[in-house]
Amino acid sequence: MNPINFNEKKGFICDMDGVIYHGNKVLPGAAEFVNWLQSEKKEYLFLTNNSGYTPKELAQKLERMGLYVPEEHFYTSALATASFLREQAPGCSVYAIGEAGLLNALYDAGITMNDVNPDYVVFGEGRAYSLETLTKATNLVLAGAKLIGANSDVSGPVENGIAPGCRALIAPVEFATGRQAYFCGKPNPLMMHTGLKLLGCHSGESVMIGDRMDTDVISGLESGMSTVLVLSGVSTEESLTPYAYRPNAVLKNVGEIPKLAKESCPK
Repeated sequence: MNPINFNEKKGFICDMDGVIYHGNKVLPGAAEFVNWLQSEKKEYLFLTNNSGYTPKELAQKLERMGLYVPEEHFYTSALATASFLREQAPGCSVYAIGEAGLLNALYDAGITMNDVNPDYVVFGEGRAYSLETLTKATNLVLAGAKLIGANSDVSGPVENGIAPGCRALIAPVEFATGRQAYFCGKPNPLMMHTGLKLLGCHSGESVMIGDRMDTDVISGLESGMSTVLVLSGVSTEESLTPYAYRPNAVLKNVGEIPKLAKESCPK
């Protein structure tokens, strides 16, 4: 794979969980990376498949960790889901299982809540998940509602280990109904194209950074971007072996990016 000259790249799309923070702890190198993006005046966007948080909540979460990033630099799978539904069926109604990030995004897109005869059943991550909501969702899908998932992550890192992700949570409804969900988050190209549009950058001048091969690296690769896998989240060197594709760079953490950029500067 071709090495990346980070100084020449204009746009950076970066995952959050396992890259910038783990639970409520900032990861090594994250502060140096954010400072470098801002001091070098790079276009950057934090893109997360976590549908639970609003951009404002994500900005406040980073601020509590000592990282100051304005909320316009965040884009979530909840926003991608709301955008998809608004384009597909303006003014539609949904039965949604998720947190504030998903519900707020749907409301802001003009989508209403409906637990009787919704057009869509929409899943995100959420504490409202229960046998009762699963049963409700199953019967609404059997009655004709289309099944949507905010993202296809089967798991995600939390402070005390790994938690089931949206793909795992929606699976019982898929099995019970025989219907396949459509997922709006990474690696769906729609989310990456929106990210590049928000950056105002072409794919060839942009970098995708993440800790997962199956969502972050593949979405960057298929969008024509340079890709970086960091080993600060769920991936290890050994976990790359089964994949037929490779990232342009494998780094210990995002803090190595400003170091590599400095090393490649003309003396």
